[in-house]
Amino acid sequence: MRGSTVRKVATVFGGSGFIGRYVVQRLAHLDYVVRVATTHPDKARFLQTQGRVGQIVPLAAGVDDPGAVARAVAGADLVVNLVGILHERKPGDFQRIHREGAATVARLAAEAGVERLVHVSAIGADPDSPSRYGRTKGEGEAAVRAAFPAAVILRPSIVFGPEDQFFNRFAGMARMLPFMPVVAGNARFQPVYVGDVADAVMAAAARDDAAGKTYELGGPRAMSFRELLRFILDTTGHRRPMLDMPGGLVRLQARLSEFLPNPPLTRDQLLMLQRDNVVAPGAPGLAELGIAPKSVEAVVPGYLKRFRPGGGQRG
Repeated sequence: MRGSTVRKVATVFGGSGFIGRYVVQRLAHLDYVVRVATTHPDKARFLQTQGRVGQIVPLAAGVDDPGAVARAVAGADLVVNLVGILHERKPGDFQRIHREGAATVARLAAEAGVERLVHVSAIGADPDSPSRYGRTKGEGEAAVRAAFPAAVILRPSIVFGPEDQFFNRFAGMARMLPFMPVVAGNARFQPVYVGDVADAVMAAAARDDAAGKTYELGGPRAMSFRELLRFILDTTGHRRPMLDMPGGLVRLQARLSEFLPNPPLTRDQLLMLQRDNVVAPGAPGLAELGIAPKSVEAVVPGYLKRFRPGGGQRG
């Protein structure tokens, strides 16, 4: 990094999000000055307790604002882009954020002389994907690679941890519903712990041999969607039948849910479920970054206790 007599500076786009808070914590521990670039800086102020006074600085800088991005990366040693969305609030959001935003961050980081760029994408990123999510993620990766060839790209499978929107959401459903609905039950995932993803970001930023490479991040084993739902039911202690939902009903529900601010399932996500979300055979991953992944079984029961009968106070 630049100069050993000055504090290192890292800019983290999306630093107030689920993965971001873990990355910011690790950077602060390594004595970086951390700029948390987000569209809502007030929502990032809780991170300031992770460092010394003035060490963690929230900035208003969306990836779709080139001027704000340029200011956010100026003088930074490291830039991390964690920004991504799971559904569009309006048509074109995937393209604007995943493709154009990623390209903007990479281009302006290169122009600013940033030494290291870590871009967090997703397994399933593919310019030929049938889904807009996967397609724009793939186009974003290509744009990053073109603008900043030494960038490290990380592709996690579904990420779990205390604040996740997967295990917590389905555990809530297990508590509320008389049955567990199953959609695409044979689709396979390789859940990866959020702390391991954050460690992968740090390793990617520190290791010279990682420059220009793409890593796929998955946990110790792949599990089908049905297996994951059964694990959630067993962990929360709720006896619920698992019912496969008819395809026509699922497609109708997905179409209607897109009018909601936080849809449980969209038509685009149904397309993503047609492909397994697991590490490709032979792809470099956590092991090559020196990280031993934590399992779902070792972590998830600890934060799903609150969904057990009695709020986890019994048994």
